[in-house]
Amino acid sequence: MALVGPPPLLDSNPFAVLLRDLREERSASVPFPPGETRVSLMRTRRFANDPLPLLLDAYERFGPVFTLRLFHSNVVFMLGPAANHYITVSHASNFIWRDGQLRDLMGLMGDGLLTIDGDFHRRSRRIMLPAFHHDHIAASTDVIIEETDRALERFTPGAQIDLYAWTRRLALRVAMRALFGLDPDGERARSLDAAGLFEQALAFYATEYVLRVLRGRRSPWGRMQTAARQLDTLIYAEIAHRRETGERGEDVLSLLLDAHDEDGNSLSDLQIRDEVMTLMFAGHDTTTSTVAFMFYELARNPHVTERLLAEQDALLQGGRPTATQLMSGELSELELVLDETLRKYPPAWVGPRRSLEAFEFEGHTIPGRAFVNYCSWASHHLPDVFTDPEEFRPGRFTPEARAALPKGAYIPFGGGSRTCIGMRFGQLEIRTIATLILSRFTLSLPDHFELSIRQMPTISPRHGLPMDIGARDTAPQPSLALIVNR
Repeated sequence: MALVGPPPLLDSNPFAVLLRDLREERSASVPFPPGETRVSLMRTRRFANDPLPLLLDAYERFGPVFTLRLFHSNVVFMLGPAANHYITVSHASNFIWRDGQLRDLMGLMGDGLLTIDGDFHRRSRRIMLPAFHHDHIAASTDVIIEETDRALERFTPGAQIDLYAWTRRLALRVAMRALFGLDPDGERARSLDAAGLFEQALAFYATEYVLRVLRGRRSPWGRMQTAARQLDTLIYAEIAHRRETGERGEDVLSLLLDAHDEDGNSLSDLQIRDEVMTLMFAGHDTTTSTVAFMFYELARNPHVTERLLAEQDALLQGGRPTATQLMSGELSELELVLDETLRKYPPAWVGPRRSLEAFEFEGHTIPGRAFVNYCSWASHHLPDVFTDPEEFRPGRFTPEARAALPKGAYIPFGGGSRTCIGMRFGQLEIRTIATLILSRFTLSLPDHFELSIRQMPTISPRHGLPMDIGARDTAPQPSLALIVNR
């Protein structure tokens, strides 16, 4: 018997959904927190194009809890360590994801771990956890190294490359092989451009809010659905092949095909499809953005790069990391750089929720059925939590400094039961890619390049990340001790 998933949302007509939102807002039994609650197209566009300054300004004016009217509805934002912990851990049961502001993600991912709540989320997560056990993740190291070595063949000293686009294709190949046992060079995979289709689908979330309401074939929604259907052909074909042949491996897809909960319930083909689509998205999109932002900051902070190179020279044999080194924290300088990159640029930058019941927080009342968001991106840029937050300082995450952070201050992968299940896999992938690039090449930013960030659904360089490639000087680097004592 198939595990019973959530019922479909009551309304598939987006205009009916908007009207229902307005009715529920007007029937609120308690007032919304203070903020900017008048309709404003300019505010909505500011939030869509550059939300961080808007949220930080509102935090300065209204405090950690405030209301902004975005598009058609009031949205309550709760920022800071206490707010993050309240929503994700201590009072998580009063918030649902499925009916929040990113509910349109279900148009691509269906009812995967990202978009489900409650008992079905708990059961689905338990089924999938074994695939992300430490040993399973460590076993993926060889695949990640092999694919990165292959991708680095495109690096030519003196040339320029879009590091964001390069990493996107690499990370999707890794996800297809390591997570799902799919051959990215096989006949089915070669018949479509999976990376390009994901880019086409995710472009929906970078369009104007008003355009997302449209449902015509040529609308952003229609283009997303076209891309999703093409990706489905690959996923369903692999599911059918595995069921017919009994072929299995050490991958998530094999686990999902055979998984049962404690009552003997299994996943249907549709549920497996939704989990595969969700993990393929999460397994390559967040890695891609983090690698790009890391090398953007390294190019702007050469002293940090020097520390990484000194660590490599001291600890790696021929620039080749082992799974143990990549997962144990032995490459401590790399760990600090990764943590600081995720602070400045948390891929899952916003946590959209909807409250079930009215509640109080920091002296304010928030209605039931209100849109309530926490925002790790804004919380990670609060100067009362992180001094000089715009500066790139890996030293913020030494063991001593990290232990001093308030609970809920640092949440690049969410928190509580909704912490990203693939977090450790993604971190392993980022460490591996970064280490292999640094061991062979130098990357620098072209003159006059200015970073612009888009944030739907994950934050990423809006126009890619062009970087000039140089060969790494293989002369001995200064010792790590000398750099530390500078």
